[in-house]
Amino acid sequence: MSQESLDTVFQEWHDNQAIAEQMIPLIGNLYRRNNVVTTMFGRSLFNRSVIRILKDHRFVRKIEGTELSVQDTFPLVQAMQALNLGPAHVDVGKLGVAFKKRGGGDAEAFLREELAEIVDAHDPDAGTGEPKDVVLYGFGRIGRILARVLIEKAGGGNLLRLKAIVVRGRGDIAKDLEKRASLLRRDSVHGPFDGTISVDVESRTLTANGNVIKVIYADSPAEIDYTTYGIDHAVVVDNTGIWRDEEGLGQHLACKGVSKALLTAPGKGDVKNIVYGINHQDITGDDRIISAASCTTNAIVPVLKVLNDEFGIAHGHVETVHSYTNDQNLIDNYHKGDRRGRSAPLNMVLTETGAAKAVAKALPELSGKLTGNAIRVPTPNVSMAILNLTLDRDTDVEALNDYLRRMSIGSDYQKQIDFVDSPEVVSTDFVGNRHAGIVDAQATIANGKHVVLYVWYDNEFGYSCQVIRILQQVSNVSFLKLPRSQG
Repeated sequence: MSQESLDTVFQEWHDNQAIAEQMIPLIGNLYRRNNVVTTMFGRSLFNRSVIRILKDHRFVRKIEGTELSVQDTFPLVQAMQALNLGPAHVDVGKLGVAFKKRGGGDAEAFLREELAEIVDAHDPDAGTGEPKDVVLYGFGRIGRILARVLIEKAGGGNLLRLKAIVVRGRGDIAKDLEKRASLLRRDSVHGPFDGTISVDVESRTLTANGNVIKVIYADSPAEIDYTTYGIDHAVVVDNTGIWRDEEGLGQHLACKGVSKALLTAPGKGDVKNIVYGINHQDITGDDRIISAASCTTNAIVPVLKVLNDEFGIAHGHVETVHSYTNDQNLIDNYHKGDRRGRSAPLNMVLTETGAAKAVAKALPELSGKLTGNAIRVPTPNVSMAILNLTLDRDTDVEALNDYLRRMSIGSDYQKQIDFVDSPEVVSTDFVGNRHAGIVDAQATIANGKHVVLYVWYDNEFGYSCQVIRILQQVSNVSFLKLPRSQG
């Protein structure tokens, strides 16, 4: 390549950086003024860096087979400013591809056609509705990630407000608050908190990016009257896993100021197990206790759903290769569970999983068709589910992968199913992925009716995003998604 060509490539990169920098305030303005969340094939563009925006544009080449640059999308984002748009999630990536295939032209006229449902629908005097109070009962791995996501999404039309966390007393309150803040501020897996956190010992609060969060010390729900903290009609998200049935979780509902309880673990008995994107419509106004099922169930159910819809599933086995969790021991010690007493960082540990049986709670049509087992491995985060299935009809690798790719980018399941087609990806590449599961196309096996699929999932962050989606559902926080799905 000549020096002139090298200079051209370098200059094009800098030009694109400059355009991405111009996009950032426009994207922020759409979010704060119009409650419009802009995305790039499901990946949020709001509050993202210049490099992240450029990478998300680059990502389009892998799924659409065509280049898409900020030079293609910037005119659309600019034109959106003048359309007085109403609240919605708008996929700028899909609009950009369609606009480019059309040959460009008048961006505003194109958007008036594609976004007709929300053009001139913004009412600045209407308000965004009443914010919904959220309380995190327990502040461990899932609790802290939920806090990060809730804080990130605060503002605009999200309406979810993290008002309090509930933890057990640890003696010195000042020291305890500082430690809670430090654990939220720094994370060995997910990196530093994106923002600022301050502690007020006198008021027992943490303030994160302007969100004032009360820290309530209690050993049981019965000790708490949330209304004394200015909290009312709250959704309590129970991250402890101590109570998993209606009787136990009902303790939260007995507290003043609580309207609903959401469990971040598989529910027992008559508690509805919800996998957002699959059976969230089963939630009714009368449901006061629901479960977000498990991280593994959330990872596999969307993929199983689309496979069963298209090919039919006769039977199969689910093997999960799961990162170790706090439930295991760092070194060999007593544990009530089989094998879990052995050192988690030093061993692969064969254990049981209820994920295969739990599938039937979200997909009754697969009841009795799946078996399951699990292996805990010495990694701190990101897991994998291996789906070994017999289908009702034949397929091949190319057809199967193409179908799953289309489901990941053009269907109602694009927030649940991600798709990667690279021979080099490993588990750490999926830390922070917001999808329930990611299909690894390079690992797909298909031989007639027999198929094997490998589905990665961030068992902490991806699952937490699913929990947030349920929170939005029970709090009546919903948006139009445009352009309309073609899947």
